[in-house]
Amino acid sequence: MSKSYACIGLYNPKSPDNVGSVMRAAGCYGVNSVFYTGRRYDVAKPFYTDTQNAYEKLPLIGVEDLAQVVPLGCVPVAVELAAGAKPLPSYKHPPRAFYIFGPEDGSLSKAVTNFCSETIYVPTEGCMNLAATVNVVLYDRLAKGDDFSYHHAELRL
Repeated sequence: MSKSYACIGLYNPKSPDNVGSVMRAAGCYGVNSVFYTGRRYDVAKPFYTDTQNAYEKLPLIGVEDLAQVVPLGCVPVAVELAAGAKPLPSYKHPPRAFYIFGPEDGSLSKAVTNFCSETIYVPTEGCMNLAATVNVVLYDRLAKGDDFSYHHAELRL
């Protein structure tokens, strides 16, 4: 059994808080790298929401176009509430995935959703913030997968 591979793409994230929280989630769930577009936040600012300092071990890479950095063999998956999107509870995650999330205060562009092979959404009563959505999608991937090689946190009593 081979280890799964997952990357995250952030389309024009709103703030350092958003990115820091995503980095923390990415570190917790064994994501391989995080890419982002846009300049709406200051990368040099400390990510106080990344309390595990995932940025020290996990690449955070600024790019102009997420379509140009889809890792070889990865399925680009848009996470967006859109017509025709598949609900997360019934979604089967690909072994190699590049999950692309939009900003908290907007949506993914049509150009982004067009290059994605699939679009999924998290069914909720209201909108979740970016980090919550990333956590839910990555947990769902872990829960449905057969690769539990992630580093498990030890319970300390």
